[in-house]
Amino acid sequence: MTPIYSSYRGRLAPTPSGLLHAGHARTFLAVWRRVREESGTLVFRVEDIDRERCRPEFEVAAREDLAWLGIDWDEGGGREGDFGPYRQSDRGELHRQVWLQLIRDGWVYPADFSRKEILRHQPRRESDGGILFPDALREAHESGQTAEPNPAINWRFRVPDGEIIEFEDGEKGRQRYVAGKDFGDFLVWRKAGGPSYELAVVADDIAMKITEVVRGEDLLLSTARQLLLYRALGAVAPGFRHVPLVRDRAGVRLSKTARSVAIRELRDEGWSPAQILAWPDRGDQS
Repeated sequence: MTPIYSSYRGRLAPTPSGLLHAGHARTFLAVWRRVREESGTLVFRVEDIDRERCRPEFEVAAREDLAWLGIDWDEGGGREGDFGPYRQSDRGELHRQVWLQLIRDGWVYPADFSRKEILRHQPRRESDGGILFPDALREAHESGQTAEPNPAINWRFRVPDGEIIEFEDGEKGRQRYVAGKDFGDFLVWRKAGGPSYELAVVADDIAMKITEVVRGEDLLLSTARQLLLYRALGAVAPGFRHVPLVRDRAGVRLSKTARSVAIRELRDEGWSPAQILAWPDRGDQS
């Protein structure tokens, strides 16, 4: 579906679980360029629903690093706007209401199983390395339930097995996934009492009227899941553009888990913003 909003709105959405590296810089530059090309509005939204890993100092560092690179924004990140709050951890009530809507409409069901239990029933692997949730563990859930559901267990979205999910990606072209084969029933609510990434990002992009999502190509499969959520919520999906991941000269993708060299470390070593944004043309640190 084509977005129907009257003006372009994009978003920078760092997760403050570590310092930004050159891969983040290149992806966020792609976001910034698209918004400026379209004379649109760029939203800075902090995706900090992982309370255990996210820390305020990394949010501050992200803002400082992006500003130093010359990547500015129009809402959030210290700038007021009409679509706040701009931290996902402050948007819990919205996420809860979206989760309840999915329950009322019969799209999700409680599935409080451990990884070990899931593997015992169905050790098949997804194309992205995840686990396909087995049909044997699906539980019946009546549409329109009015009783207060239990937020302290996992809830999953029931995918339409065999349905082909297609979308046109602005960078990668036509994409095609098969529900139940390329991905299975996915988490929308975690037993810790909060939304999954898929639910939070869709709920917030709808509420903030985001018209195009620009992000790394590692999230292509997530887009197929998220399109099902948009449809379930009766919302128009934004456009999508998935840019190539940045790798070092050995072909290893830059990441926080791999402890890739942070932007501020390169800055301290004398790198300029232009050199960092041109990675890995200068050096192969990771």
